[in-house]
Amino acid sequence: MNIVTPAPVEIATGAVSQSLNLEPSDNLRLANLCGHLDEHLRQIERRLGVEIANRGSHFQVDGPAEAVAVASAVLEALHLASAEEELSPAQVHLFLQEAGADDIAVASPHEVEPEQVAIRTKRGMIRGRGINQQKYLHAMLRHDINFGVGPAGTGKTYLAVACAVEALERNEVRRLILVRPAVEAGERLGFLPGDLVQKVDPYLRPLYDALYEMLGFERVGKLMERSVIEIAPLAFMRGRTLNDAFIILDEAQNTTVEQMKMFLTRIGFGSTAVITGDASQVDLPKGIRSGLAHALEVLDGVEGISVTRFEPRDVVRHPLVQRIVVAYERFEQLHGEARR
Repeated sequence: MNIVTPAPVEIATGAVSQSLNLEPSDNLRLANLCGHLDEHLRQIERRLGVEIANRGSHFQVDGPAEAVAVASAVLEALHLASAEEELSPAQVHLFLQEAGADDIAVASPHEVEPEQVAIRTKRGMIRGRGINQQKYLHAMLRHDINFGVGPAGTGKTYLAVACAVEALERNEVRRLILVRPAVEAGERLGFLPGDLVQKVDPYLRPLYDALYEMLGFERVGKLMERSVIEIAPLAFMRGRTLNDAFIILDEAQNTTVEQMKMFLTRIGFGSTAVITGDASQVDLPKGIRSGLAHALEVLDGVEGISVTRFEPRDVVRHPLVQRIVVAYERFEQLHGEARR
């Protein structure tokens, strides 16, 4: 095998472009190297803050010099391994670790303009209304873990389901997992009547409504029968590792700190997680801190995690809903100041 690696060419201050010719040019090996829909290349891009383009066996890596050097080394190592084994996102992760990816200061990736993001579903194209919805859609396509935080009616859950449906339709994930804490039952689902789905159905109705609208009743029913769409109560998530899945945790303000940590550490390779919640509508018992509020503090600035904060002006329901949200915020601010 011959790997031709010309010297990197500087394209901007601190940035270089590196060309690689991975020989022999074997289509099966190249497909193995790149992954399904180039998922392995996108994984390297996100981890190192570089851009990778390829045509056949010719690859070009652009970005900061140190990151480009590591990405090039990883591509060469993966090409060698592709001749002997089927590559997976987990193996790409290990190659990146061995190459010292964690020691690289990742630059901000090239951002696509939010207005360019559109989600294609059965009901047509879904685009963000307003800058925060556009940023939210964009973030879910770029990050593995995403938080959507803000008042009711801002589209947090609906847009998350839209992204999940598109990912499933494009075979980017193998299943959708819908998760929601059942606070009113104290997470003691065994005391509720019916089977597992019937126990949790009332808590997941907003997610179902969005799925029915985008996929239709019959399709959703068939996908649930095949476990492609799975109902996973938060209390039953312990001990699982979720690979190649799109996971939505709705009403996350009603998780405890321990539950949120447990959920976030379930995320596996090839998965995207979206956590939605409204910090102003916590139903936890008095004295128990919301896991959502705690996670936003702990994870602030962590690479690979996006946080989109919605405001009352982002409400897309009846105009009165926006006024109600604003009125409650104003009252709570005045009430808080009066207590002081």
